[in-house]
Amino acid sequence: MKNIVIAAGYATRLGELTRNFPKPLLKIGQNTILGRMLDDIDRIEAIDEHIIITNHKFAHIFEEWKQTLSYRNPVTIVDDGTETNDTRLGAVCDLLYAMDLLQLNDDLLVVAADNLLFFSFSEFVSYAMQKQTSCIMCHEQPVLEKLQRTGVVELDSDNRVLGMEEKPLQPKSHWAVPPFYVYLKKDLELVRNAVKNGCGKDAPGNLAHYMVEHTTMHAWPMSAGRFDIGSLDTYYEAVEKYGKD
Repeated sequence: MKNIVIAAGYATRLGELTRNFPKPLLKIGQNTILGRMLDDIDRIEAIDEHIIITNHKFAHIFEEWKQTLSYRNPVTIVDDGTETNDTRLGAVCDLLYAMDLLQLNDDLLVVAADNLLFFSFSEFVSYAMQKQTSCIMCHEQPVLEKLQRTGVVELDSDNRVLGMEEKPLQPKSHWAVPPFYVYLKKDLELVRNAVKNGCGKDAPGNLAHYMVEHTTMHAWPMSAGRFDIGSLDTYYEAVEKYGKD
């Protein structure tokens, strides 16, 4: 299984802090946001490589950071060739670009690079292996306004995904979807053809929404929380709360 990290955004909401530096490599204490995530994922037995997709503007910074690492599995940096937020490929196209460039034909763990997690991805990977389907994560979100700003899924009694909506005005459940996915090898042909068949390009949730409509998927309810770093305020909050961990 390959671990694919989507890290090609420009983090414009963090202003000067990320004008010339990638958000995933900002420090939280002695580690980086991305480093904390990889520390966990690298311990998963099924994982045999970390593939980090970034843009041309930040690729050299990731390459320099890579030289400081000592993970069990190799780290590959993929440069998507873009240099501005206006010319970005979008998360789905970045994933497809890396799959094509590296000729990937493995199970994939696909993760966004700007979250602190309070559980192990090993639980999620084990769940997908048990179900033998591609999988998404989910968590209960009781606040309507927050549900209206994210992906929302309907589930049956076995947590099979019955439907998914992006930013629904009237959510059909309280199950919100964070940007973490397992796409099994048997579904990769669907993934590769998603955009040409109408899948949205920008957010990783666009692909999950497309896949739910074309194959069987299950949802793993997160066993603990996460902290999404999406603004200057949330970054400084994360440093204050978790920088001493």
